[in-house]
Amino acid sequence: MITKITNGILIDREAKPGQSVYLENGTILAVTEQNLPYDREYDAGGCYISAGWIDLHTHGGGGYDFMDGGKECIVEGAKMHLLHGTTSLYPTTLSASREALERAVGDVKEAMSFPTIRGVHLEGPYFDPKSCGAQNTSYIRPFDWDEMNTLLSSGIVKRWDFAPELADSSRAAKLLTEAGVVPAMGHSGATYEELLPAFQEGCRLVTHLYSATSTVVRIGGYRHLGIIESAFLLEDMDVEIIADGCHLPLELLRMIYQIKGADRICLVTDSMRAAGMPDGEYILGSKTEGTLCIHEGGVAKLLDRSAFAGSTATADRLIRTMYRGAQIPLLQAVRMMTETPARVMGLKQKGRLCKGYDADLVIFDDEIAVKAVFVNGVCMAEDGRLIDS
Repeated sequence: MITKITNGILIDREAKPGQSVYLENGTILAVTEQNLPYDREYDAGGCYISAGWIDLHTHGGGGYDFMDGGKECIVEGAKMHLLHGTTSLYPTTLSASREALERAVGDVKEAMSFPTIRGVHLEGPYFDPKSCGAQNTSYIRPFDWDEMNTLLSSGIVKRWDFAPELADSSRAAKLLTEAGVVPAMGHSGATYEELLPAFQEGCRLVTHLYSATSTVVRIGGYRHLGIIESAFLLEDMDVEIIADGCHLPLELLRMIYQIKGADRICLVTDSMRAAGMPDGEYILGSKTEGTLCIHEGGVAKLLDRSAFAGSTATADRLIRTMYRGAQIPLLQAVRMMTETPARVMGLKQKGRLCKGYDADLVIFDDEIAVKAVFVNGVCMAEDGRLIDS
């Protein structure tokens, strides 16, 4: 069965009006102006068509946290994000007890039957307590090699964040890299000198730049770069940013873009359960071990409003903020949600509208309102509703 998606403006490394995308057996068969044989046609209505959006860092949405327990919370949260264009996501944990982390990894493994879930992202628990943000300091601890190996044995851990100033962080980076897991540095007060060993062992992604990441410090009168400046200095360092328009002002989003470029930036929601939900009080993390927060003004905050507690953004909002707010070209805003995260996570057949790539697509208008979402060549969402496929 060949599906032809027509009457749209293709967004890849360049805009391609007048071309159609042909899908077959979950794969992009062709991207061309030619009229090829097809079995059914989908009219994009003059909207944009891009590769599916990839979220590397999300804790939940739709009222669900990915650590609530069981398969349902993960699948239901993924469905909410699917409505907003996310065709690949990595359910993210918070620092928690070993038992809670093992349970969460097992739940994600079971939920991977849902087609947008690609594996688990462990955010912690090996962090700097002074840079914990909304993480619960009761669960922050030094590296535990038995714990790491047990969780890695699941085969579905795809990314793991830690503070690079911790003892043996280079060993951790090497262990993860050799296991095919993306190591990332975050919730850290590290200096350039402290993070460099982990960087050299493959830790080349910064978790939510400017959020719980160190800046220049003076030690004995001498200035030392923090993670932020190191990310700008090291050309091979990728960064993720929470582009919800709250965590970072528009001017700062634009500055990061001008320094790093779209090929080194991943847009992430870092969303908690309140994403897609009305204002009110919500728990960040699992219902049994999480932290009570408040959702207001388009962001989640600690109850005393002293700090943000994860975002309530969805992928469409990230692109809209970069494009409409920070005035980044649409091609580049989309690239930071498609091709760049696909490269960072080793998704070699995702992130582009090219022959042979997976048939994950998003159709959206100039206001970045999602009109339809295809996963593996099947239309799974249209006009804000899920389609039972």
